[in-house]
Amino acid sequence: MTQSFWRCGARIKSTASGFATNANRTRDLGDQIIMEKMRTAVIGTGYLGRFHAQKYAAIEGSQLVAVADVNAESAQRVAAECRTQATTDYRQLLGKVDAVSVVTPTPTHRVIAAAFLEAGAHVLVEKPITTTVDEATELIAIAERCRRVLQVGHLERFNSAILALDGILTTPRFVESHRLAPFKQRGTDVNVVLDLMIHDIDIIQNIVRSPITSIDAVGSSVFSGELDIANARLRFANGCVANTTASRVSLKTERKLRLFQDDAYLSLDLHQKILTVIRKGEGVGPDGMPQVSIEERSLGDGDALKAEIESFLQAAATGGVPVVSAEDGRRALATAIQITQQVEASLRAVAR
Repeated sequence: MTQSFWRCGARIKSTASGFATNANRTRDLGDQIIMEKMRTAVIGTGYLGRFHAQKYAAIEGSQLVAVADVNAESAQRVAAECRTQATTDYRQLLGKVDAVSVVTPTPTHRVIAAAFLEAGAHVLVEKPITTTVDEATELIAIAERCRRVLQVGHLERFNSAILALDGILTTPRFVESHRLAPFKQRGTDVNVVLDLMIHDIDIIQNIVRSPITSIDAVGSSVFSGELDIANARLRFANGCVANTTASRVSLKTERKLRLFQDDAYLSLDLHQKILTVIRKGEGVGPDGMPQVSIEERSLGDGDALKAEIESFLQAAATGGVPVVSAEDGRRALATAIQITQQVEASLRAVAR
Protein backbone atom coordinates (compact mmCIF):
# COMPACT_ATOMS: atom_id res chain seq x y z
CA MET A 1 0.00 0.00 0.00
CA THR A 2 1.29 3.46 -0.81
CA GLN A 3 1.59 6.03 1.89
CA SER A 4 0.58 9.01 -0.29
CA PHE A 5 -3.07 8.08 -0.62
CA TRP A 6 -3.46 8.00 3.13
CA ARG A 7 -1.46 11.13 3.93
CA CYS A 8 -4.34 13.18 2.54
CA GLY A 9 -6.78 11.12 4.63
CA ALA A 10 -7.92 11.76 8.16
CA ARG A 11 -8.13 10.22 11.61
CA ILE A 12 -11.70 10.01 12.88
CA LYS A 13 -12.61 12.80 15.23
CA SER A 14 -16.06 13.54 16.62
CA THR A 15 -17.84 16.77 15.72
CA ALA A 16 -21.02 18.46 16.80
CA SER A 17 -22.78 16.88 13.82
CA GLY A 18 -21.59 13.44 14.91
CA PHE A 19 -19.64 12.76 11.71
CA ALA A 20 -15.89 12.35 11.36
CA THR A 21 -13.51 15.16 10.42
CA ASN A 22 -9.94 15.37 9.17
CA ALA A 23 -6.73 14.35 10.94
CA ASN A 24 -3.80 12.06 10.17
CA ARG A 25 -4.83 8.44 9.41
CA THR A 26 -1.43 6.71 9.40
CA ARG A 27 1.09 5.85 12.06
CA ASP A 28 4.73 5.08 11.23
CA LEU A 29 6.51 2.31 13.12
CA GLY A 30 9.93 2.33 11.49
CA ASP A 31 9.44 1.08 7.95
CA GLN A 32 5.97 -0.23 8.77
CA ILE A 33 2.88 1.86 8.12
CA ILE A 34 -0.23 1.02 10.15
CA MET A 35 -3.42 1.76 8.25
CA GLU A 36 -6.59 2.69 10.04
CA LYS A 37 -10.00 1.69 8.79
CA MET A 38 -11.24 3.61 5.79
CA ARG A 39 -14.19 5.86 6.59
CA THR A 40 -17.00 5.01 4.19
CA ALA A 41 -20.54 6.10 3.39
CA VAL A 42 -23.38 5.15 1.07
CA ILE A 43 -25.43 7.76 -0.71
CA GLY A 44 -28.84 6.36 -1.61
CA THR A 45 -30.54 3.74 0.56
CA GLY A 46 -32.96 2.24 -1.92
CA TYR A 47 -32.99 -1.42 -2.97
CA LEU A 48 -29.34 -1.60 -4.03
CA GLY A 49 -28.02 1.08 -1.69
CA ARG A 50 -29.13 -0.98 1.30
CA PHE A 51 -26.96 -3.87 0.11
CA HIS A 52 -23.99 -1.54 -0.36
CA ALA A 53 -24.40 -0.34 3.21
CA GLN A 54 -24.55 -3.90 4.53
CA LYS A 55 -21.28 -4.77 2.79
CA TYR A 56 -19.43 -1.67 4.00
CA ALA A 57 -20.62 -2.40 7.53
CA ALA A 58 -19.31 -5.98 7.31
CA ILE A 59 -15.95 -5.39 5.59
CA GLU A 60 -13.09 -5.39 8.10
CA GLY A 61 -11.20 -2.45 6.58
CA SER A 62 -14.27 -0.20 6.46
CA GLN A 63 -15.93 1.97 9.05
CA LEU A 64 -19.39 2.89 7.76
CA VAL A 65 -19.66 6.48 8.98
CA ALA A 66 -23.16 7.15 7.66
CA VAL A 67 -25.78 6.57 5.00
CA ALA A 68 -27.64 9.35 3.23
CA ASP A 69 -30.96 9.54 1.43
CA VAL A 70 -33.52 12.27 0.80
CA ASN A 71 -36.07 9.83 2.21
CA ALA A 72 -35.46 10.17 5.94
CA GLU A 73 -37.38 7.01 6.82
CA SER A 74 -35.35 4.92 4.39
CA ALA A 75 -32.06 6.39 5.59
CA GLN A 76 -32.92 5.82 9.24
CA ARG A 77 -34.05 2.23 8.59
CA VAL A 78 -30.82 1.27 6.81
CA ALA A 79 -28.69 3.17 9.35
CA ALA A 80 -30.31 1.26 12.21
CA GLU A 81 -29.80 -2.04 10.41
CA CYS A 82 -26.12 -1.27 9.79
CA ARG A 83 -25.52 0.42 13.14
CA THR A 84 -24.46 3.73 11.72
CA GLN A 85 -25.80 7.27 11.36
CA ALA A 86 -28.27 8.68 8.84
CA THR A 87 -28.63 12.01 7.10
CA THR A 88 -30.94 13.37 4.43
CA ASP A 89 -28.24 15.66 3.02
CA TYR A 90 -25.16 13.99 1.53
CA ARG A 91 -23.34 17.33 1.69
CA GLN A 92 -22.96 16.87 5.46
CA LEU A 93 -20.51 14.05 4.66
CA LEU A 94 -18.23 16.00 2.32
CA GLY A 95 -14.68 15.99 3.67
CA LYS A 96 -15.62 13.47 6.36
CA VAL A 97 -15.27 10.19 4.49
CA ASP A 98 -12.47 8.51 2.54
CA ALA A 99 -14.61 6.43 0.17
CA VAL A 100 -18.25 6.45 -0.84
CA SER A 101 -20.75 4.54 -2.94
CA VAL A 102 -23.16 6.66 -4.96
CA VAL A 103 -26.31 4.57 -5.40
CA THR A 104 -28.81 7.24 -6.40
CA PRO A 105 -30.88 7.78 -9.58
CA THR A 106 -28.63 8.15 -12.63
CA PRO A 107 -29.39 11.87 -13.27
CA THR A 108 -27.85 12.69 -9.86
CA HIS A 109 -24.59 10.77 -10.35
CA ARG A 110 -22.61 13.61 -11.91
CA VAL A 111 -23.30 16.17 -9.18
CA ILE A 112 -22.95 13.86 -6.17
CA ALA A 113 -19.87 11.96 -7.40
CA ALA A 114 -18.12 15.20 -8.36
CA ALA A 115 -18.80 16.72 -4.94
CA PHE A 116 -17.17 13.80 -3.14
CA LEU A 117 -14.21 13.65 -5.52
CA GLU A 118 -13.61 17.36 -5.01
CA ALA A 119 -13.81 16.82 -1.25
CA GLY A 120 -11.07 14.17 -1.41
CA ALA A 121 -13.08 10.95 -1.36
CA HIS A 122 -12.76 7.95 -3.67
CA VAL A 123 -16.03 7.14 -5.42
CA LEU A 124 -17.78 3.95 -6.50
CA VAL A 125 -20.70 5.09 -8.66
CA GLU A 126 -23.40 2.69 -9.76
CA LYS A 127 -23.96 2.08 -13.46
CA PRO A 128 -24.61 3.80 -15.72
CA ILE A 129 -21.81 6.14 -14.71
CA THR A 130 -23.80 9.25 -15.70
CA THR A 131 -26.64 10.30 -17.99
CA THR A 132 -24.41 11.54 -20.83
CA VAL A 133 -20.94 10.81 -22.16
CA ASP A 134 -19.96 14.46 -21.60
CA GLU A 135 -20.86 14.14 -17.92
CA ALA A 136 -18.77 10.97 -17.68
CA THR A 137 -15.82 12.76 -19.28
CA GLU A 138 -16.17 15.60 -16.77
CA LEU A 139 -16.17 13.14 -13.84
CA ILE A 140 -13.09 11.38 -15.18
CA ALA A 141 -11.28 14.71 -15.44
CA ILE A 142 -12.22 15.62 -11.87
CA ALA A 143 -11.04 12.23 -10.55
CA GLU A 144 -7.72 12.61 -12.37
CA ARG A 145 -7.23 16.16 -11.11
CA CYS A 146 -8.05 15.16 -7.54
CA ARG A 147 -6.01 11.94 -7.81
CA ARG A 148 -8.90 9.85 -6.60
CA VAL A 149 -10.23 6.45 -7.67
CA LEU A 150 -13.47 6.52 -9.64
CA GLN A 151 -14.92 3.04 -10.14
CA VAL A 152 -18.18 2.11 -11.88
CA GLY A 153 -20.54 -0.53 -10.48
CA HIS A 154 -20.65 -3.02 -13.35
CA LEU A 155 -21.23 -5.86 -10.90
CA GLU A 156 -21.12 -8.72 -13.42
CA ARG A 157 -17.34 -8.29 -13.74
CA PHE A 158 -17.21 -9.91 -10.29
CA ASN A 159 -19.59 -12.75 -11.18
CA SER A 160 -17.85 -16.09 -10.52
CA ALA A 161 -18.84 -17.35 -13.99
CA ILE A 162 -17.15 -14.38 -15.65
CA LEU A 163 -14.06 -14.76 -13.47
CA ALA A 164 -13.87 -18.44 -14.49
CA LEU A 165 -13.19 -17.40 -18.10
CA ASP A 166 -9.66 -16.42 -17.14
CA GLY A 167 -7.27 -18.81 -18.88
CA ILE A 168 -10.01 -20.30 -21.08
CA LEU A 169 -11.23 -17.45 -23.25
CA THR A 170 -8.88 -16.48 -26.05
CA THR A 171 -10.27 -14.58 -29.05
CA PRO A 172 -14.07 -14.69 -29.31
CA ARG A 173 -15.48 -14.77 -32.84
CA PHE A 174 -19.18 -14.62 -31.98
CA VAL A 175 -20.89 -13.61 -28.74
CA GLU A 176 -24.54 -13.95 -27.79
CA SER A 177 -26.09 -12.66 -24.59
CA HIS A 178 -29.58 -12.77 -23.12
CA ARG A 179 -30.58 -10.80 -20.03
CA LEU A 180 -34.26 -11.26 -19.26
CA ALA A 181 -36.24 -10.22 -16.20
CA PRO A 182 -39.87 -9.74 -15.11
CA PHE A 183 -41.15 -6.18 -15.04
CA LYS A 184 -40.43 -4.16 -11.89
CA GLN A 185 -41.10 -0.47 -11.39
CA ARG A 186 -37.65 -0.11 -9.85
CA GLY A 187 -35.13 0.86 -12.51
CA THR A 188 -37.59 2.36 -14.97
CA ASP A 189 -36.00 5.80 -14.57
CA VAL A 190 -33.83 4.63 -17.49
CA ASN A 191 -34.57 2.40 -20.48
CA VAL A 192 -33.77 -1.32 -20.61
CA VAL A 193 -30.54 -0.67 -22.52
CA LEU A 194 -29.18 1.51 -19.71
CA ASP A 195 -30.81 -0.60 -17.00
CA LEU A 196 -29.95 -4.16 -18.06
CA MET A 197 -28.22 -4.43 -21.43
CA ILE A 198 -25.38 -2.17 -20.32
CA HIS A 199 -24.10 -5.03 -18.10
CA ASP A 200 -23.57 -7.22 -21.15
CA ILE A 201 -22.29 -4.32 -23.25
CA ASP A 202 -19.55 -3.82 -20.66
CA ILE A 203 -18.70 -7.54 -20.51
CA ILE A 204 -18.66 -7.92 -24.29
CA GLN A 205 -16.51 -4.86 -24.93
CA ASN A 206 -14.12 -5.92 -22.19
CA ILE A 207 -13.58 -9.43 -23.60
CA VAL A 208 -13.55 -8.50 -27.31
CA ARG A 209 -11.17 -5.55 -26.82
CA SER A 210 -11.71 -4.06 -30.26
CA PRO A 211 -13.53 -0.92 -31.48
CA ILE A 212 -17.15 -1.24 -32.60
CA THR A 213 -17.55 -0.55 -36.31
CA SER A 214 -21.33 -0.88 -36.66
CA ILE A 215 -24.50 -1.26 -34.60
CA ASP A 216 -27.90 -2.54 -35.70
CA ALA A 217 -30.59 -2.31 -33.03
CA VAL A 218 -34.33 -2.72 -32.53
CA GLY A 219 -36.61 -2.44 -29.51
CA SER A 220 -39.95 -1.47 -28.08
CA SER A 221 -41.67 -0.13 -24.98
CA VAL A 222 -44.29 -2.39 -23.43
CA PHE A 223 -45.19 -1.42 -19.87
CA SER A 224 -43.23 1.76 -19.19
CA GLY A 225 -42.67 4.97 -21.07
CA GLU A 226 -39.13 3.83 -21.91
CA LEU A 227 -37.77 0.94 -23.98
CA ASP A 228 -38.54 -2.32 -22.18
CA ILE A 229 -37.03 -4.78 -24.66
CA ALA A 230 -34.14 -4.31 -27.07
CA ASN A 231 -31.78 -6.27 -29.28
CA ALA A 232 -28.48 -5.04 -30.72
CA ARG A 233 -26.00 -6.56 -33.12
CA LEU A 234 -22.49 -5.20 -32.66
CA ARG A 235 -19.73 -5.69 -35.22
CA PHE A 236 -16.13 -5.14 -34.11
CA ALA A 237 -13.04 -4.12 -36.04
CA ASN A 238 -11.38 -7.51 -35.37
CA GLY A 239 -14.28 -9.33 -37.06
CA CYS A 240 -16.12 -10.45 -33.93
CA VAL A 241 -19.90 -10.08 -33.93
CA ALA A 242 -22.02 -9.84 -30.77
CA ASN A 243 -25.77 -10.23 -30.54
CA THR A 244 -27.24 -8.99 -27.26
CA THR A 245 -30.84 -9.00 -26.03
CA ALA A 246 -32.27 -7.40 -22.91
CA SER A 247 -35.85 -7.52 -21.67
CA ARG A 248 -37.57 -6.45 -18.46
CA VAL A 249 -40.98 -7.75 -19.57
CA SER A 250 -40.21 -11.48 -19.49
CA LEU A 251 -41.87 -14.21 -17.43
CA LYS A 252 -38.56 -15.54 -16.11
CA THR A 253 -35.12 -14.35 -15.08
CA GLU A 254 -32.30 -15.36 -17.39
CA ARG A 255 -28.72 -14.12 -17.67
CA LYS A 256 -26.77 -16.14 -20.20
CA LEU A 257 -23.69 -15.54 -22.30
CA ARG A 258 -22.47 -17.74 -25.14
CA LEU A 259 -19.06 -17.34 -26.75
CA PHE A 260 -17.58 -19.06 -29.78
CA GLN A 261 -13.84 -19.10 -30.38
CA ASP A 262 -11.65 -21.13 -32.73
CA ASP A 263 -11.17 -24.06 -30.35
CA ALA A 264 -14.25 -24.02 -28.13
CA TYR A 265 -17.85 -23.06 -27.42
CA LEU A 266 -18.35 -21.50 -24.00
CA SER A 267 -21.75 -21.20 -22.33
CA LEU A 268 -22.17 -19.18 -19.16
CA ASP A 269 -25.22 -19.08 -16.94
CA LEU A 270 -24.56 -15.92 -14.96
CA HIS A 271 -27.65 -16.48 -12.82
CA GLN A 272 -26.98 -20.09 -11.83
CA LYS A 273 -23.17 -19.62 -11.92
CA ILE A 274 -22.46 -22.45 -14.37
CA LEU A 275 -19.73 -22.55 -17.02
CA THR A 276 -19.87 -25.15 -19.80
CA VAL A 277 -16.89 -25.63 -22.12
CA ILE A 278 -17.32 -27.73 -25.27
CA ARG A 279 -14.29 -28.62 -27.37
CA LYS A 280 -13.57 -30.95 -30.27
CA GLY A 281 -12.22 -34.26 -28.96
CA GLU A 282 -9.86 -36.82 -30.45
CA GLY A 283 -11.10 -39.14 -33.20
CA VAL A 284 -14.65 -39.84 -34.35
CA GLY A 285 -17.53 -41.84 -32.96
CA PRO A 286 -19.17 -44.96 -34.48
CA ASP A 287 -21.56 -42.72 -36.40
CA GLY A 288 -18.69 -40.83 -37.99
CA MET A 289 -19.37 -37.69 -35.97
CA PRO A 290 -16.40 -35.95 -34.34
CA GLN A 291 -16.13 -36.65 -30.65
CA VAL A 292 -16.48 -33.73 -28.29
CA SER A 293 -15.40 -33.09 -24.74
CA ILE A 294 -17.89 -31.37 -22.47
CA GLU A 295 -16.78 -29.85 -19.19
CA GLU A 296 -19.35 -28.27 -16.89
CA ARG A 297 -18.37 -26.34 -13.80
CA SER A 298 -20.82 -25.35 -11.09
CA LEU A 299 -19.21 -22.34 -9.51
CA GLY A 300 -19.72 -21.02 -6.03
CA ASP A 301 -22.20 -18.20 -5.65
CA GLY A 302 -19.64 -16.00 -3.99
CA ASP A 303 -20.55 -12.46 -3.05
CA ALA A 304 -20.05 -10.29 -6.11
CA LEU A 305 -21.08 -7.04 -4.44
CA LYS A 306 -18.76 -7.57 -1.50
CA ALA A 307 -15.93 -8.46 -3.91
CA GLU A 308 -16.66 -5.32 -5.93
CA ILE A 309 -16.55 -3.06 -2.87
CA GLU A 310 -13.44 -4.75 -1.46
CA SER A 311 -11.74 -4.30 -4.83
CA PHE A 312 -12.75 -0.63 -4.81
CA LEU A 313 -11.39 -0.06 -1.31
CA GLN A 314 -8.16 -1.84 -2.24
CA ALA A 315 -7.71 0.41 -5.27
CA ALA A 316 -8.47 3.45 -3.10
CA ALA A 317 -5.92 2.41 -0.47
CA THR A 318 -3.13 1.59 -2.92
CA GLY A 319 -3.80 4.06 -5.71
CA GLY A 320 -4.27 1.13 -8.08
CA VAL A 321 -6.42 0.95 -11.19
CA PRO A 322 -9.94 -0.32 -10.39
CA VAL A 323 -11.25 -3.47 -12.09
CA VAL A 324 -14.00 -1.41 -13.72
CA SER A 325 -12.51 1.97 -14.49
CA ALA A 326 -14.42 5.16 -15.18
CA GLU A 327 -13.22 4.87 -18.77
CA ASP A 328 -14.87 1.43 -18.96
CA GLY A 329 -18.08 2.95 -17.63
CA ARG A 330 -17.94 5.77 -20.17
CA ARG A 331 -17.32 3.31 -23.01
CA ALA A 332 -20.31 1.15 -22.03
CA LEU A 333 -22.49 4.25 -21.66
CA ALA A 334 -21.49 5.55 -25.10
CA THR A 335 -22.43 2.24 -26.72
CA ALA A 336 -25.70 2.04 -24.80
CA ILE A 337 -26.62 5.56 -25.91
CA GLN A 338 -25.84 4.68 -29.53
CA ILE A 339 -28.08 1.64 -29.31
CA THR A 340 -30.86 3.68 -27.70
CA GLN A 341 -30.64 6.37 -30.36
CA GLN A 342 -30.79 3.83 -33.16
CA VAL A 343 -33.84 2.10 -31.65
CA GLU A 344 -35.62 5.40 -31.11
CA ALA A 345 -34.88 6.46 -34.69
CA SER A 346 -36.31 3.21 -36.04
CA LEU A 347 -39.45 3.63 -33.95
CA ARG A 348 -39.93 7.15 -35.24
CA ALA A 349 -39.53 5.90 -38.79
CA VAL A 350 -42.21 3.25 -38.25
CA ALA A 351 -44.60 5.82 -36.70
CA ARG A 352 -44.51 8.04 -39.79
